[in-house]
Amino acid sequence: MENKSFKAWLYLLPAVLFLGVFLVYPLVDVFIYSFEEGYNYASQTFLGVGFYNYSYVLHDPYFLQAVQNTLILVFITVPVSTGISLLISLALSSVKALRKAFQTIYFLPYVTNTLAVGLVFMILFKKTEYTEGLANLVLNLFGFNSVDFIEGPYWAKMLVLCIYTIWIVMPFKVLVLTSALASVKQDYYDSARVDGTSKLRMFTRITIPMISPMLFYLVITGFIGAFKAYSDAVALFGTNLNTAEMNTIVGYVYDMLYGDSGGYPSFASAAAIILFAIVLTITCINLLVSKKHVHY
Repeated sequence: MENKSFKAWLYLLPAVLFLGVFLVYPLVDVFIYSFEEGYNYASQTFLGVGFYNYSYVLHDPYFLQAVQNTLILVFITVPVSTGISLLISLALSSVKALRKAFQTIYFLPYVTNTLAVGLVFMILFKKTEYTEGLANLVLNLFGFNSVDFIEGPYWAKMLVLCIYTIWIVMPFKVLVLTSALASVKQDYYDSARVDGTSKLRMFTRITIPMISPMLFYLVITGFIGAFKAYSDAVALFGTNLNTAEMNTIVGYVYDMLYGDSGGYPSFASAAAIILFAIVLTITCINLLVSKKHVHY
């Protein structure tokens, strides 16, 4: 028995070493950096240890703006993209003849370069001296005034960012949910039809419980992915996100390390630990909720 246990740990050793070097050690290192006040990257020295870095970050208006943007992005895009993906998956499941072809079409945005998709969205929504943009042409048809969605008001820019993020993440969710729906046994639906159960009740009592593990997986990964958003905002609004008021927490961390205000690894580490704490808290809440609503 001991020999088998030793072999098991031996097989796990490469994965444990990989996680230790590239996950655990950086996390511990960042945690230590976050408490080192006045850290000098060149001399690898610091003035003291305390909570000043956290205090600075939590009072920095750029960080507070980044937190606001990230939370709006998370709590809008995750439920909306999951809901739309479920509706599309249900529609695909009812068209079995062309399901694989449609799955491929819907999955194309997921494998397309993020910056390329961002350029297309800029063309659709950006108002220039030469064109109003396709989105404004549609608004004008219904009698609304044109809006500059890229350099205009905050709500317009946030709307475009949410639409862009939903568009990017939806293909993967459609693929996962379509596979989940295909795995539900037809016997359950046949039995429900015999009892005269309505389609809505079959959806809420059979479909949702049976695919709830996949829904839970998509919600968890969706939250984590949305909290890590940065390239989406860069693709639409450029690298100077603070000026555009569209920075995210990850973007703030990057700016503190490499941006115009860069060279402050202690501030960046404090912001990263705060992000880690937020993501961990929301993940734990989702895990608690899943115990009652996810059926394995």
